[in-house]
Amino acid sequence: MKRWIRRGLLACATGLLLSCIGGYVYVDGFALDEQMPANPASTPADLAFLRDGVREQRGRVLAVVTSTAMIGDSGKKAGYELTELSRAYYVFRANGYEVDIASPKGGEPPMKLDEDLDQADHAFLNDAEARRRLKATLQLSAVDPDRYEAVYFVGGKGTMFDFPDDVDIHRIVRAIHARGGVIGAVCHGPAALLNVRLDDGSRLLSQRRVTGFSNDEELFLIENARDLFPYLLQDRLREVGARYVEGPMYLDNTIVDGKLVTGQNPWATWSVAEAMVRAMGHAPIAREATREEQAARVLLAYRRQGAAAAERLRRTHPDADRRLILMHALIAGMRGDLGDAFRLQRLARP
Repeated sequence: MKRWIRRGLLACATGLLLSCIGGYVYVDGFALDEQMPANPASTPADLAFLRDGVREQRGRVLAVVTSTAMIGDSGKKAGYELTELSRAYYVFRANGYEVDIASPKGGEPPMKLDEDLDQADHAFLNDAEARRRLKATLQLSAVDPDRYEAVYFVGGKGTMFDFPDDVDIHRIVRAIHARGGVIGAVCHGPAALLNVRLDDGSRLLSQRRVTGFSNDEELFLIENARDLFPYLLQDRLREVGARYVEGPMYLDNTIVDGKLVTGQNPWATWSVAEAMVRAMGHAPIAREATREEQAARVLLAYRRQGAAAAERLRRTHPDADRRLILMHALIAGMRGDLGDAFRLQRLARP
């Protein structure tokens, strides 16, 4: 997200939102430096919700990441998204679940490291036990699904290649589903469910309400995505009979259909994990919303209720992440929605 701010904010501000003041003055008006980034030295002990978490052991969750490092022969990196693993990992741990990490090939999987890490992400990188599990992920072929109350498919563009036809993913999902367990996936993670058939031969996703990374989100970031990927996730979900539910671009959209929980993009990670805990029969422990989550709430209010409602909510969330709000202003400007761009950038003001 910082890359979006650096490359686009000044151009958008001067070209679309400003005509009579200097671009740098405009940028400085957001006081972005006041919102310090998360401490890279954070550890699990710094996570209040983990410290205050459930002490009883409620079972195990299997988190599955991709083994695919590159997008075909394009030279572009794929891998799994760290933030979609780390945040869910600690939600599950805080709510009494041990977490095993697996991948199609086993061993250390390729990580996609985002610029915008929060405290939980840094804590994961500094967590010796988590890194040990990550360095030696279980190979899916060796996984016994009867050990797990739920399976969670982490996103990342690599999943588009090695998840859909993996017979062990099919085996694990089918077994957990048959026992009444919970199946969750976020962003590109629902690619794991595309070709899963149940014991009666029907598709797992047939007529199920699901979401995943949308066509608009994919094509906005990668204009030639249709050439790079074997399919677009939204298209394929519909092709296999799922009832795809699309939310606003780059905002939390979590869909619960019984014990199937899916999230549209990385911003849904927290709520997907907590919805999975509910689906496993427990109320998630209280957790203070991150700055990013606060900003997402403001942006959702803008999309659903209008600018006035968003401004009122913004006043109750003074710590909302200004960079995320500005990113959405940039997106609006780049899409030619100048009114939205102007109103959204106002929401980012301190």
